[in-house]
Amino acid sequence: MVFSMSGVIILGVVVFLFFRKDGLKGSHATVTTLFGFYLASTGIAPSIKAGGESLASLLGGIKF
Repeated sequence: MVFSMSGVIILGVVVFLFFRKDGLKGSHATVTTLFGFYLASTGIAPSIKAGGESLASLLGGIKF
């Protein structure tokens, strides 16, 4: 649950920055949000979640 909440927050910040800086229209943000909700209820959602968790694990393992 921690990853999903932080992922939602990060993606929300990215959408907000696109909205403020790159001219993303409110309708584009709405469509993107609805697409995410509908995509989460499909059969491919577990694969997307597993890919996101793998990417988070990979990025978390980078040592500076």
